Parts: sequence; C-alpha cells; structure tokens
Amino acid sequence: MTPTTRRDATLIVLAKAPVAGRVKTRLCPPCTPHQAATIARAALIDTLAAVAATPRVHRVLALDGELGSWMPTGFDVVPQTAGDLAARLTGAFARVTGPALVIGMDTPQLTPGVLRHAVDALLSPTVDAVLGHTIDGGWWTLGLRDPGVPAFTGVPMSTPETGRHQAARLRSLGLRTHALAVQMDVDTYADARAVARRIPASRFARSVRAVERQLSLELGVPA
Repeated sequence: MTPTTRRDATLIVLAKAPVAGRVKTRLCPPCTPHQAATIARAALIDTLAAVAATPRVHRVLALDGELGSWMPTGFDVVPQTAGDLAARLTGAFARVTGPALVIGMDTPQLTPGVLRHAVDALLSPTVDAVLGHTIDGGWWTLGLRDPGVPAFTGVPMSTPETGRHQAARLRSLGLRTHALAVQMDVDTYADARAVARRIPASRFARSVRAVERQLSLELGVPA
C-alpha cells in the first residue's frame, strides 16, 4: 500500500482561462489580445508547475473559464464564485478547510521554494495570516490559518493601496500577520518584460521574447 502523503496546507491558484480578449488586457497595446493571451497562458502554466512541484500541499485551481490543454494533473478544479474580486477570493477560501494560501497567475517567477516558505510561515504557531505585497501596492499572496475569516470585507481591490488596506484589515481582525518578500506582478507589458528578464529560461520568458520579436517585425525595428 502506498503511504498517504501528508498535506500541511492548501495552495489555491485563482485564475482565468487564457482566452484572447479576457485576460491580460492591460498588455494591450502594444500587444494584441491574442499576444496578451499567449503571455497569460505561459504565466499560468509556469505558476501551476511551481504549485505542482511544491511538496506537502493540497492543490486547488479556482478557475474562471474552461479547462484547456495547459492544465496539469494533481489539482482539484473548482469554478470561481460570481462577483467582484473580493467575492471570488472569499469563495475560493470557502471551498477548502484548514490553513490555505491563494495566489494568482501574475507572478510566474514564483518557485516551489518560495511557495513552501510561505506555507511554512503560515504554519508557525505564532502566525494567523501571511501577506506578500507587490511592488505596485497590491499583494501576490494571502494565507489564512482559518480560511473562514472574513479577510476581504471592505478592502478595495486592484488599486495602488490594496496591499496597505489588506494588511490593515488583517490587523483589525486581530490576526498575527507575517510579511513575506515583496514580488513584482505582471499587469503591464513593461512588467512582463521585467519579470521575463528575471526568469530567462522559463516558458513565460520565451513567450514574452516571441511577442517582442513579433512586435519588432511589425514596427520595423530590431528586437
């Protein structure tokens, strides 16, 4: 009999299916909707691969859209809750039990080591929540020891102040919160190029370079 692998926590990926016109629209221009979706697909694949390689976690994909060939095995797939981002985050945490962390598809540079460190931080006996801020003022991950805590109530989403308001909300709930390392997320084409330079061997970087070549040909300038 194969022993059951111990799972310490759940890693939730909140993502959209990489469909042109529905994802990474802030990359346009200079990208076309198809090019933006191609970059989004690579970001999602790299993110899911990092989660898949993270040891001792239950893996969940909370998906807006339809599954595609990009989907690996080893994940439970659940539909996202209807509503704004706060509602969708709340709905994703409601689908799991025990300590859980959520990430998006905007940080393809994450590694299994970074994710495991975040899990271990959440499991510390002196920690109730973890929060990883992004350079632009948002956050790339939030983890809760109790996934039923109303962590997103009153937090404005997708603003330069979201991270600050999220941290304040956790404090207002009396949660002992551990700050994780700041990361860059991919919102704009400039962000995509910057992240790609950090992980040059990744699928994401190859995708960005391919789009750069296409754009250079269209503009008639060297890549």
